[in-house]
Amino acid sequence: MEAAIPFRYHRMVQLTLTPIEARVLGALIEKEITTPEYYPLSLNALTNACNQKSNRDPVMQLEEHEIRKALNHLESQSLVRSIAESRATKFEHRLQDAFNFYRPEVAIVCELLLRGPQTPGELRTRASRMHPFEDLESVHSALQRLSKREPPLLMVLPRQSGMKEARYAHLMGDRTLASGALPEVRQEPGHPAGAKGESEKQHDIASLAHELDQLRAEVADLRAELTTFRKQFEP
Repeated sequence: MEAAIPFRYHRMVQLTLTPIEARVLGALIEKEITTPEYYPLSLNALTNACNQKSNRDPVMQLEEHEIRKALNHLESQSLVRSIAESRATKFEHRLQDAFNFYRPEVAIVCELLLRGPQTPGELRTRASRMHPFEDLESVHSALQRLSKREPPLLMVLPRQSGMKEARYAHLMGDRTLASGALPEVRQEPGHPAGAKGESEKQHDIASLAHELDQLRAEVADLRAELTTFRKQFEP
């Protein structure tokens, strides 16, 4: 059993997040894990994170005033905290305080908030940047723990025709969205609501290619640092 992340208090809550609030909360969770050096986030950085085209479904084009409204509501629920700094106010999530998640659960919840309903296979692949899942069984274990919460935090959707795996959806927002319907928010031009099929596949491929390029760059940087480190000990 993996250790839970430390927390201040644990309360049973039934969240009813709007699509924008879910995007804001998911973006804060993601950036805390993937780019901790830039976390907490300023309003501008958070807006960019919510509107980025990779690892998001649907792609949104939100304004700062919409992000601020979502932050105010999340802060009233003790799910977000603002931190006053010398240059700008920054924001951090407090989801862990409310739920005391295990680390695999945090990664899965984050992906469901950012991308909507997904299969266990998709979750394993996409959430691996935040937590390395050894196999599908470890994903299923985390999903089972989340579904057994009181109240439950996710549900299994009816299996779609032609799909081998059922999809899972979070229950932290409007229950009508759990079916996978796209939220009523302004979409990024070129990504109309309901546009599925080949265009979505191409978007996923482009996102994966971008992530691969980033990984290759990181590996190249690590190799360069290792070479420099070794030279320090050469005679």
